[in-house]
Amino acid sequence: MLIIHTDGACFGNPGPMGIGIAIYKNQKLIKEISEFIGKGTNNIAEYSAVLRALETAKELNETEIEIRSDSQLIVKQLKGEYKVKLPHLKELKRKILSISKEMNVNYKWIPREQNAKADELSKSAAQNQ
Repeated sequence: MLIIHTDGACFGNPGPMGIGIAIYKNQKLIKEISEFIGKGTNNIAEYSAVLRALETAKELNETEIEIRSDSQLIVKQLKGEYKVKLPHLKELKRKILSISKEMNVNYKWIPREQNAKADELSKSAAQNQ
């Protein structure tokens, strides 16, 4: 099973966005991703981080995944507990559900302090575009 910490950062809202992903297997960090993804909102960055994480899991041929995020909104929307209202976020959610249909994915909210590595990676990407 992969444990994947994700975070999206945005400086200004909208503003420059970055995603941060820290992938763990057997409690060892196996991959870090820090990418500038253009200009947009914090929620776009958060969703994009989850999408990129799942794309990477697929590349690694992994099917058992736990996505951990400090965004309660994103976790609740991806679990179906909250509705997604904005069309561009619905499209990102659709892409996430599509790529994950052959995976067993669990979404878990974690406190910000437990997401420090992904937070650092996302902020670095947004600032150093």
